[in-house]
Amino acid sequence: MSGTDTPQGTVPELAADTRTLGRSLIDTFGRGWAKGDLDLLMSVYAPGVVFIETPFSQSLTGHAAVRRFWADVPYSQSEVAFSSGEIYAAGPWFSTEFKCRFQRKRTGQWVDARGAIFCETEGALISEMRMYWHRWNGGSETSKP
Repeated sequence: MSGTDTPQGTVPELAADTRTLGRSLIDTFGRGWAKGDLDLLMSVYAPGVVFIETPFSQSLTGHAAVRRFWADVPYSQSEVAFSSGEIYAAGPWFSTEFKCRFQRKRTGQWVDARGAIFCETEGALISEMRMYWHRWNGGSETSKP
């Protein structure tokens, strides 16, 4: 084996696989959010998923709890645009930056949210998602949802 060869199953190969999986999962998640399609959004999560919205949020565990978190999106957000950056991967973990812009249906206020998503995968699904983000509401910087 030369210095540039790596045996199958090593970290570079796993990272490429996780990068591809991460891109698929984040794109599906983003489409679900943007379309207000709760079933599509939830399809990326493993049954026992752990979800942490911000570093200071209490973690939510399991599909039912995470679904409750996202359930108001179709009713409270419109004109949703979601985009994400390059996927960075290491073993079963991946991360990306994201931007999400939406209009609050009740007030008409525009919200710009930007941050990073850190995920651990189990099989082909997300077993843990940590979203660290900040929101600008109506042009004012604020961390309130």
